[in-house]
Amino acid sequence: MPKVDLKRELPSYRARTGVFDVVEVPPLRYLMIDGHGDPNDPDGEYAAAITTIFPVAYKLKFARRAETGNDYVVMPLEALWWADDMASFTAERDKSRWHWTMLNLVPDDVTDGQFEQALSAAADKGASAVDRVRLDTLAEGRCVQTLHLGPYDDEGPVLAAMHDEFIPAQGLQMTRRHHEIYLNDVRRTDPWKLRTILRQPVSSG
Repeated sequence: MPKVDLKRELPSYRARTGVFDVVEVPPLRYLMIDGHGDPNDPDGEYAAAITTIFPVAYKLKFARRAETGNDYVVMPLEALWWADDMASFTAERDKSRWHWTMLNLVPDDVTDGQFEQALSAAADKGASAVDRVRLDTLAEGRCVQTLHLGPYDDEGPVLAAMHDEFIPAQGLQMTRRHHEIYLNDVRRTDPWKLRTILRQPVSSG
């Protein structure tokens, strides 16, 4: 059977550069790892999470395929970001103050048994943060999103326009946590060619 690619099946995984779209995001299941601190710190929590979440994701894919015969494309890295002062994202970019939840989207029919099998297999291969991984549902609902092209550190003005201009102008207010979807592998992509969906859950004011 062909592999399922959730990026192609879910409209909320498509965005346009230079345009803020209001979209409805259904409840979705993710592998999740919580943490705090600068994502660029090679010895920090984020680095340990990166070296864990993809081994677990691939082991989960293999466990589900072995049990059901159905295959899927492992999704790109995602993360929720927040701080006590959101200026840390738009103006100051003080990454030491950031909190985050690393995400990897999985099919809705993944079972707890397959997840536990994946954790065990990843731990056997040396993944260092397996005890921090959980399988959970994220329900974001109505969101505003856009596609950012270029380095992550250039997101500030785009986020400021989204948060301070577009969302209030639509009679909306921000809820929940800022969400980023990294469509490229940062290790193999020129910073100016990075494609990132920037998503902010909202509600009527």
